[in-house]
Amino acid sequence: MYESGKKKEELERTAFRKCEKKYKLYYDDSIKNKKIKIPKPVDLTDVVDFRSILDSHNRNGDLPHGVTVLNHNFTSPVFSLQNRPGFYFIPGALSVEKQCTLIRESLTDFPQPPNRTNHNAIYGPIHDLFVAAKEGKVLIEDVSPISSSEADPDFGHRDGKGWTFTTEKDESLRKCKSISASALLRKLRWSTLGLQFEWSKRNYDVSLPHNKIPEALCELAKQLAKPALPAGVDFQPEAAIVNYFGSGDTLGGHLDDMEADWSMPIVSLSLGCKAIFLLGGKCREDPPLAMFLRSGDVVLMAGEARECFHGVPRIFTDRENAEIGPLEEQLTHEDDLCFLKYIQTSRININIRQVF
Repeated sequence: MYESGKKKEELERTAFRKCEKKYKLYYDDSIKNKKIKIPKPVDLTDVVDFRSILDSHNRNGDLPHGVTVLNHNFTSPVFSLQNRPGFYFIPGALSVEKQCTLIRESLTDFPQPPNRTNHNAIYGPIHDLFVAAKEGKVLIEDVSPISSSEADPDFGHRDGKGWTFTTEKDESLRKCKSISASALLRKLRWSTLGLQFEWSKRNYDVSLPHNKIPEALCELAKQLAKPALPAGVDFQPEAAIVNYFGSGDTLGGHLDDMEADWSMPIVSLSLGCKAIFLLGGKCREDPPLAMFLRSGDVVLMAGEARECFHGVPRIFTDRENAEIGPLEEQLTHEDDLCFLKYIQTSRININIRQVF
């Protein structure tokens, strides 16, 4: 009975789900010391490595079956897949300096109100979360909320939902609901730039307050989008979602289908720890292709590729596999150590879209 039940479960599981489970982080539960977590080994033989493909192509011009290369005056060639029209992979497209700049902005500027984050639903808009975490502050629930303009600068910032940052020196504050800023930073999962995406309704709410996407990020996205566009057509960045991943975090298989024109690409920038990216087909039953994403890699998805399920089942946060050595060499200034500490065990993904 056990075996037949197991087989039935396997049959009911889609090909995409099977692949997600294959690469997902699991710990060895046979270890007696529960404080020690050792990841179970995973077979990475079938994971496509575009860095190796690039090295081989640079040495002798070889390409694996089904992979083609375009040249668009980037520092790295642009690879495409014959069976996934509209998908482009640009390994190492971002310089280490640009990666570090985007990491800093993703942690300090991008989560700032009016940009929304996953914390808004519970705590309202949170200002300067990264700074508060760096300073060891605590977010507490204020029983008598006041506006930010009335806040005591020595006490901290108060917002309209009654939460405020404090150093928790007052003993009476210990009775309030609270959470450390560092814990909130680790629980940061997404922030939205430009037009704000309404997750509960799965659409863009143009009525929500928002700032335009920073000009430097817009210009970068416009340049990177060119391989996925016909000559003379320009990409107009109007919204971006920044995803934050820690050890064990995943992004389940999904479609990005809320934009009006699917011929326009999503420009996806990878920062920090190495990850596995799954690119499936137009239904979950289609077996996905697994590939490594490293810091500085860029993925473009346009046209038919926009109809393909995709996700991230694994982040490598251990020193051996994270592959962030160049970032560690760059983030050496005292002011950068807090960013380095975060990115050593995290991945950030910035995906920029044209909405209309």
